[in-house]
Amino acid sequence: MNKINYFIEGLQGAGKSTLVQKLSDKLKNYQVFREGDYSPVELAWCAYVTEEQYEKVLTRYPMIDAQIREKTVTEGSHKIICYTQILTDIPNFHKDLESFEVYNGNLDKASFESVIFERFGKWNGEGQIFECSIFQNIIENQILYLMMTDEEILDFYKRLKGILVGKSYRIIYLDVEDIAGTIDIIREERSDENGNEMWFPLMMQYLQTSPYGKEHQLTGLKGLTAHLGRRRTLEHRILNEIFEEESTVLKSKSF
Repeated sequence: MNKINYFIEGLQGAGKSTLVQKLSDKLKNYQVFREGDYSPVELAWCAYVTEEQYEKVLTRYPMIDAQIREKTVTEGSHKIICYTQILTDIPNFHKDLESFEVYNGNLDKASFESVIFERFGKWNGEGQIFECSIFQNIIENQILYLMMTDEEILDFYKRLKGILVGKSYRIIYLDVEDIAGTIDIIREERSDENGNEMWFPLMMQYLQTSPYGKEHQLTGLKGLTAHLGRRRTLEHRILNEIFEEESTVLKSKSF
């Protein structure tokens, strides 16, 4: 019997990383994919480039050629560079590679969907655990950068459900009820030893500079809470209307 695959989902601060680690400790023979890893389905924190673009990257950064090659996987006509795993103090290297992600509006709607559907279609793994690989990064891009409506996003997931037919998987969704309170906890947890916030300023920049954030004037804690509130409502609809039989909803950090 094939081993089921698990997709761990939920808003920021829901406890996804903790649950992934607990499952990994319990299911010793499972393969775990966290954000930034090379994954058969997810591309967060990875550059997705053509052969031509890849050669130009190597030419621009000859001093870390070996590290780039080590963190690169070939998929058909594309190369996937796990660039956040490359430690370097070369100015703007990570910012440069970030521009090749499939997220942040770097691809138009049709191209973005094509990449996602193709990779999920080719995926036939078993015994795998994925951290926020089916909702978070995809939906953030759809809302904030592609400016898609809820109905358009629901249609996307209906089509994705069709692609996943015959594949063994379960979505475990960690539900955050108190979004503002959870954000306060994350802000404290993700600060350095001097109390300087690391996560919140980056999250606010990401939100405020996005087309959706600008149009709706989303700023500060109120703006972030509003955005995540919309996302939570939408993710609940996706689970209830599309993936009800394939999902389990747990209260955040109560697993």
